[in-house]
Amino acid sequence: MKILKFGGSSVGSPKAIEQVKDILQSKVQDGEHLGVVVSAFKGVTDSLIDISQKASRKDTTYQGDITSLYGHKRAIIEDLITDDLRNQAINFLDEAYQDIHQLLNGMFLLGEFTPKAYDRIVSYGEKISAKTISLYLEQEGLISAYLDASTLVKTNNEHTSAKVDFETTNRKIQEFGFESSETVYVITGFIGSDETGAITTLGRGGSDYTAAIFAAAIQGVDELEIWTDVNGVLTSNPRFVKQAYTIPTLSYSEAVELSNFGAKVIYPPTIMPAMKKGIPVYIKNTFEADHPGTKISDNSSTLNKSPIKGISSLDNISLIRIQGTGMVGVHGIAARMFSCLANHSINIIMIVQASSEHSICIAIDSNQAEKARNVLQQQFKLEIHESWIDGIHVENQLKIIAVIGEGMRKVPGIAGRLFKALGTNGVNVIAIAQGSSELNISLVVEEKDEAKALNVIHDSFFLSEQKSVHLFMIGVGLIGSTLLEQLKQQQMSIKERYNTNITVHGLANSRKMLIRSEGIPLSTWREHLDMDGIQSDPSLFLEKMIATDLANAIFIDNTASKEIPTLYDVVLENNISIATSNKVAASSPFEYYSKLKDLAYKKGVHFQYETNVGAGLPIISSLRNLINSGDDILGIQAILSGSLSFIFNHFDGSKPFSELVQEAKEKGFTEPDPREDLSGNDVVRKLVILARESGYQINMEDVAIKPILPDYLFDIDSVDEFMDKLKQEDNSFSKRIADAMYRKCKLRIVANWNPEKATVEVIEVDHTHPFYNLKGSDNIILIKTKRYFDNPLIISGPGAGAAVTAAGVFGDILGISNLL
Repeated sequence: MKILKFGGSSVGSPKAIEQVKDILQSKVQDGEHLGVVVSAFKGVTDSLIDISQKASRKDTTYQGDITSLYGHKRAIIEDLITDDLRNQAINFLDEAYQDIHQLLNGMFLLGEFTPKAYDRIVSYGEKISAKTISLYLEQEGLISAYLDASTLVKTNNEHTSAKVDFETTNRKIQEFGFESSETVYVITGFIGSDETGAITTLGRGGSDYTAAIFAAAIQGVDELEIWTDVNGVLTSNPRFVKQAYTIPTLSYSEAVELSNFGAKVIYPPTIMPAMKKGIPVYIKNTFEADHPGTKISDNSSTLNKSPIKGISSLDNISLIRIQGTGMVGVHGIAARMFSCLANHSINIIMIVQASSEHSICIAIDSNQAEKARNVLQQQFKLEIHESWIDGIHVENQLKIIAVIGEGMRKVPGIAGRLFKALGTNGVNVIAIAQGSSELNISLVVEEKDEAKALNVIHDSFFLSEQKSVHLFMIGVGLIGSTLLEQLKQQQMSIKERYNTNITVHGLANSRKMLIRSEGIPLSTWREHLDMDGIQSDPSLFLEKMIATDLANAIFIDNTASKEIPTLYDVVLENNISIATSNKVAASSPFEYYSKLKDLAYKKGVHFQYETNVGAGLPIISSLRNLINSGDDILGIQAILSGSLSFIFNHFDGSKPFSELVQEAKEKGFTEPDPREDLSGNDVVRKLVILARESGYQINMEDVAIKPILPDYLFDIDSVDEFMDKLKQEDNSFSKRIADAMYRKCKLRIVANWNPEKATVEVIEVDHTHPFYNLKGSDNIILIKTKRYFDNPLIISGPGAGAAVTAAGVFGDILGISNLL
């Protein structure tokens, strides 16, 4: 025999109830003997409570609400049931609502909503549901009957959370004779009755408990199935963790821990009756009946490679802390504290005490926090007055995260792995508790950190075989779009080679932005950004990025914006790494640059900008490696602009200077306004970055620059007019190149730095100089160090172009992800 329980969502509509019927018919056809426990129709219990509260407050709108609720339930009956059976269902409904009306009128007159009235009025939700479904099943050809559980489930008189008298209840259920009947009884969940016959309830969610009580009491029950609207128990709350998935098997102990710590699929007391009888419990989805769901039994399968089974959380938590030097070595402080709270019906969820005995910390429901503070202040009034105890300290707006799994037992490093993951992603742990059973590690975090903590732990344990990296990119122009194409091409290779899944969750250009927690497909990102994007706003983009609470997040800036880098500190503060081709931050005033570096170090994240100098060339990383190995940088000489390199490498007198600038612009080597390049400011930025990476404090104003162009050309508003006026300087440039060629030299725009000075200027180089034979848009850098003094270290290669720059950013992403 099997006992099946269907929750409110499973009986929430005529269509859902039809699905329940199909499940039951299939099982009966397979020869199975069934008992069925049902909850109230979805939302009915909440509605009855709300209406009752209105009546007790003398709010006359309760009358219209109850009439509306009646009409909705009658519509369900009329949709499902026909002919004589329909009349039976409606008559039952009418009688129920007559009693409900009388109860509500009494509440209205007395102005109160007592626990006893609560139990009686909400019981009608289960009764109407069970009666309706039993008649519907009878109509559909099943031998079915309605059973009011209150006639068999006997309890004490603690209304709203009654305790079951198992001896009497088991005897009554066994005497009923379920085993000898082929009838499918549809049983009301949630309700019982005390010794006087008054209706009691077993607590919200108690329908699961009812099913377990019947399963354990009836001889020959071999399974208990809890049917709901999810595919079993998930590894975490899918509202926060999008990658949560079904746990195939759980032990009874694991299920109890998960249910006690907020896993709403299982009502906590449900497991105990089934566990005592060794009855396996299956959590299944009414709307995906073929899904295997979760099996709860004596044995928890170890097929899952993770040592933990699930991550759950409790809301609305406050910490109460008693501390003081007068507590050390004093007997009975804890006993007095716990007894005081117990005497005032305040439940303790978690306890933490330091071995120094200087403090005791407990977690309780926030609704009881103020009451707890007051009673403890009274209890320790003398100790507080004498300053032996500092006072009663309360912290609110907290959550408890519980990491649960029998696989954690005797496995070293679980806690270390857990707290390292949380720390790396900026989640502060306020309190920690772990029992000697090693089944549960509980930790308290701030409410705002709940989603991130759940995601971080889930990624660290459940997805540890496949690391997840989450990207958010502003700037999808030439460099950004090339990077996205490179990511698309390499995505599967990275996944296979490094077990790492790189997902793009955010994209933005100057017009639109889009953030999706589930990711943006790289093959259709343009369409998604155009169709689904909202107006672009960098601050809002960062706000939404931070709100996703994803672990291993990387922010990418592919713009030339001066505003976006001013927000980098916000990104790093939230433990999100940065990979940027934007040179503004690394060349910004030294104070801000240092702040970003310090933040990255403090938060344990990365601030990477390799492409700021030399595009894809390993210049910055080479400088860091030299310094980290103990070398000293003594001087740098470099050609650092791909666009200027292209112009001067081709400037041999065969073409006018203005024509070469136009050609560089058309090839995409220069900015849309070539004066950005020809001003030399870009080279200055890069030289400042290199000097800083060499360990020196320097700002842009410390670099002396000799202008390439006359000042008047920079005062022209239009780019087209500038290009036209530039032709006026062709003769001057032609004379300059002719003079250089006469001396068998070439013109190069060179950045020089040493500890004494920094300059950017056009110079002549002869055939003995390493810069003489530079080709195309290549960059070249000479680094003189203590080790490389007589023969400077030379790095040369393409220093401009979308492909190499995007590849450099890609390299930063892989480095941040520890894949290089």
